[in-house]
Amino acid sequence: MKPILDPSTPPGAPAGDLVKESSEASFVQDVIEASQEVPVIVDFWAPWCGPCKQLGPLLEKVVTEANGAVKMVKIDIDQNQNLAQQLRIQSIPAVYAFHQGKPVDAFQGALPESQLREFVDKLTQGAGTQEKSPIDEAMEQAEALMESGEFEQAGAVLSQVIQHAPDNLDAKAGLARCCIETGNSEAAKEIIDSLSDEERENTAFASVLSALELAEKAASAGDLAPLQAAVEANPKDHQARYNLALALYAGGEAETAVDALLEIIRQDRGWNEDAARVELLKFFEALGPTDPITVSGRRKLSSILFS
Repeated sequence: MKPILDPSTPPGAPAGDLVKESSEASFVQDVIEASQEVPVIVDFWAPWCGPCKQLGPLLEKVVTEANGAVKMVKIDIDQNQNLAQQLRIQSIPAVYAFHQGKPVDAFQGALPESQLREFVDKLTQGAGTQEKSPIDEAMEQAEALMESGEFEQAGAVLSQVIQHAPDNLDAKAGLARCCIETGNSEAAKEIIDSLSDEERENTAFASVLSALELAEKAASAGDLAPLQAAVEANPKDHQARYNLALALYAGGEAETAVDALLEIIRQDRGWNEDAARVELLKFFEALGPTDPITVSGRRKLSSILFS
């Protein structure tokens, strides 16, 4: 990972610590983990993108002048297509801001320097120490409950948040996720259907939409026992293994499900128009970028694809 700033970086803020080139392999370390300390801005670009060449240097300048209050990571989407697909990057330049491991803001296209400063100022002000509101405390409580697998309790907390803050998209996304995890996909669909097109595109719903799609597919995948028997009888029956992966995921065996799809890719990368890899990326999106299964699975996928 090479720093891309010049030696004029302000004292106390080494270039390599403020602006880095990163990749799919180091995304968790450079963005998710680093954003626990300060906000991290991720610039998705490509060498052929004209507006990217205008935006990049301006954004680096603004980040550098913030003198450590925010960091920047650059991701070449040509070299990291899986990551771009997982974060649903549809056009570039695309800029995401992460704080405490989560995307908190974003924009597309080249902006003037004044608007970039406003973007960074908003991030640094939001990351400052301030008294938490009851809504913030409730959201943290719900997140902790979800992390411990207590989705019914988390859903109850999130429902209360939505009563007091009906425009809170994070709460709606969390509630939809709780509905999916407790087997109530119809309630999750009602939440999604109530959103505007713009709200549905919010990054908070990326993993929820993938989880909902997976839940619907898993419902028609079939029972585990016959699928396992079919794969054991014919290890090259990719369709049976694909359906087995969906059934395993639905049964809460996400790691085994990921391994099943990886095995298809290992045997036949292009099977069924790359269906296994596409589904695997949806698994990763549904699980979230920081989930250990996602981190391990992406490393295994990279090993297979680049071996």
